[in-house]
Amino acid sequence: MSITIAQDYSLRPFNTLAVAARAAHFCKVQSVLELQQVLAQNTDPLLILGGGSNLVLTGDFPGLVILNRIPGIEMLEQTADQVLIRVGAGEIWDHLVETCVARGWFGLENLSWIPGSVGAAPIQNIGAYGVELKDVVECVETLCLEDLLPRTFSARQCRFGYRDSVFKRSEQGRHIITHVQLRLSRQPSLHLDYGEIRRCAEQWGYDIAQLTPLDVRQIIIRIRSAKLPDPATAPNVGSFFKNPLVGAADFERIKADAPGVVAYPQADGTLKLAAGWLIDQLGWKGRRQGCARVHDRQALVLINEGSSSHDLLELAGNIQQAVLQRWGIELEIEPSVV
Repeated sequence: MSITIAQDYSLRPFNTLAVAARAAHFCKVQSVLELQQVLAQNTDPLLILGGGSNLVLTGDFPGLVILNRIPGIEMLEQTADQVLIRVGAGEIWDHLVETCVARGWFGLENLSWIPGSVGAAPIQNIGAYGVELKDVVECVETLCLEDLLPRTFSARQCRFGYRDSVFKRSEQGRHIITHVQLRLSRQPSLHLDYGEIRRCAEQWGYDIAQLTPLDVRQIIIRIRSAKLPDPATAPNVGSFFKNPLVGAADFERIKADAPGVVAYPQADGTLKLAAGWLIDQLGWKGRRQGCARVHDRQALVLINEGSSSHDLLELAGNIQQAVLQRWGIELEIEPSVV
């Protein structure tokens, strides 16, 4: 089995910011065996690409870029109430959600319309509308870069947090995710009380008592598509900043200055603030800096209109500084900056 390694390869089609960076070497893999073969011969710096929707490229990459396209959606176990599935890291996330809802496997519908690949999902523990990936993960399969042997991380070993996991901390750069196993329900259990789901459902004429997981998926797609621009026409990575977590005392301090602050109580007693609301309050929505701008409908989304990410990162830094000066909150950039 021979894998073609391309030289001086454009990465523009593989990142949703449309940054015109290039890779010194580039290849695509579609199996664990192909991945092992490529890595066994590689001595260059390494970058793994999935959907490229959570990535900010700061320039050309001097090593090997591997496009992970390992496919597959396989049922491993099934009971009357649950199903265990194994999904290849190269599958497109929303295609997985669509497939699961169609097959009667429930639990992912609130995560509809999130861009990117399955392999990237555990790294930042993707979440939306009151549901996180950690709620359904059974385990994550990887290839260890030290010995090129398979490893399995249980959900507990993944140490999932808010947009966080062990793969962003102690295991960062040590593993490539190849498959994710998910335990889903065969009985619908709808999550409607986060964000605008219930309000929009009622506004659009749905009968709340009769809602199905497919209805929830369609509602969320409609909400997200109205808020978030299409990267094909407005290059972006979705939410550019994480929603900050604060303690009760800090929340009261911020609320005294900004009474309308949007916050969501967390199980550990902290409160998650809506970063987009904070940015909007400071007048950043719609503002431009060079070839970058803040989206005019969603202040969490930064649009890149240039061929590099320089202006985008400068704009992000100015927003971070403004929020820090006003409320003492440090906004953290959500995508990986490479």
